[in-house]
Amino acid sequence: MIDLVLEGPGKNALSTVLMRELLAKLEAAAGAPALLTGAGDALSAGLNLVELAGFDVAGMRAYLELLERTMHALYLYPGPLVAFVNGHAIAGGCIFTLCADHRVSSPAPTGKIGLNEVALGLRFPRSVLQLVRRRVAPEHLDEVVLGAGLHDPQGALRLGLVDELGDLALARARLAALAQHPADTYAATKAELRAGVLVEDAAQARAFLEDALPTWTSPALRERLLGFLKQRSRRA
Repeated sequence: MIDLVLEGPGKNALSTVLMRELLAKLEAAAGAPALLTGAGDALSAGLNLVELAGFDVAGMRAYLELLERTMHALYLYPGPLVAFVNGHAIAGGCIFTLCADHRVSSPAPTGKIGLNEVALGLRFPRSVLQLVRRRVAPEHLDEVVLGAGLHDPQGALRLGLVDELGDLALARARLAALAQHPADTYAATKAELRAGVLVEDAAQARAFLEDALPTWTSPALRERLLGFLKQRSRRA
């Protein structure tokens, strides 16, 4: 079994460096049963807002393409993949959690889980929203996405963002149980379940980027992100 540990500044914020490292780890794991978690007291506090605030259009395009590529690699990983949410799993951190076959969260109420992109003024890339539609039950979809709230583990369990509450040992036990299945059959069946979920029309993907990138790189959004970072640092 392989541990895929997200580790980086800002409570494992999803920087370009962190995502490239994760892609390399996934490739090296080669379908072995894997546990996704974070270093310290968070899985990931979300996108690296410091990095985002400094991007021009070309840099933001490359970042979003890397984010989607990493999400695809997690969601389509052929072997068993269990996520242990050991603290915050916010925005991109929550998306990565939703990619896992099974999701266990620590019950500690200090951890916040959710998709707050709308509250930050960030539009979801199309394939990310397709993943969320697949993973979140219809009756909770508007609350999770449009409500843009951050939930304690009990709330995340109610909304289906995680499957159960427990500790690292429980997450490893769930992974061990999935690892008992014949690997070839597991991989083939998982691929059939995932087929088509993240596929999108190339022209529509280009149209989204042309429409969304000016907002993602606007001075107004940069100011909002920097203000959010200041608020977060005062709460820390």
